[in-house]
Amino acid sequence: MAIEPDTKDWTWVTERRCPECGFDPTQIRSDQVSGHLLANADEWLDVVRRPDAAARRDPGKWSDLEYACHVRDVHRVMKERVALMQIEDSPTFPSWDQDATALEDRYDLQDPLIVGDEIGRSARDAAREYDRVTDWSRAGLRSGGAHFTIGSIALYHLHDVVHHLWDVQ
Repeated sequence: MAIEPDTKDWTWVTERRCPECGFDPTQIRSDQVSGHLLANADEWLDVVRRPDAAARRDPGKWSDLEYACHVRDVHRVMKERVALMQIEDSPTFPSWDQDATALEDRYDLQDPLIVGDEIGRSARDAAREYDRVTDWSRAGLRSGGAHFTIGSIALYHLHDVVHHLWDVQ
């Protein structure tokens, strides 16, 4: 069974609590984002070490390994977007089709232990980028038109990795 792409607009998670995973953006200050990203990355190490990490428990959902690959790539994409927002005025981000990436990069066949290391590295890189931010109000646009500031994209980013950790619990 193919996985149905998630087409929901999740931008609301930058303003209010997620009823599924419990993430509450109102409880996160900008100076806390890096620490939360790093703590979340540490938790993914336990996930990728599961003996059945590559198995899909539900044929219509990603395996824990596939979620881990996605989280690694979210860190990479968001780091680049934040870097771009700091050097350009209101850049428009290129589209990123996460489902196509999962297929093209064969998330299902990647080595879980390597992915665990890569999550740690990409989370540290993203955290360093957030630590360099001096103006959290700088703006950027997603290709679909969603408007973000560095502050709101940080919350969007953090929710994504927190939510996916919830997905695999």
